[in-house]
Amino acid sequence: MMNSNLSKIKPKLRTTGNVTGNFGRPKTRTHGNTDLGLTSKENITITKPSDYIKRMYEILDITTDPKLKQFAYNEIKKYMIQTGRW
Repeated sequence: MMNSNLSKIKPKLRTTGNVTGNFGRPKTRTHGNTDLGLTSKENITITKPSDYIKRMYEILDITTDPKLKQFAYNEIKKYMIQTGRW
């Protein structure tokens, strides 16, 4: 009977080398973006939900793109469900 060295090979844990997962490239870390949500504008206007829904209805009438139509429909549906009108 032949003795084999296969039983003497120690499996190597994945604790060394680069941390990959980005298609073979090392993962990058941003260390947090502290400027997120900050703006230098003095006056900021937030669109009212009713104006947003009006825009979605306009999109449904104007566009021929099926993905954009589906998006507008889903936004209108989501608004109607939230307000209890669906």
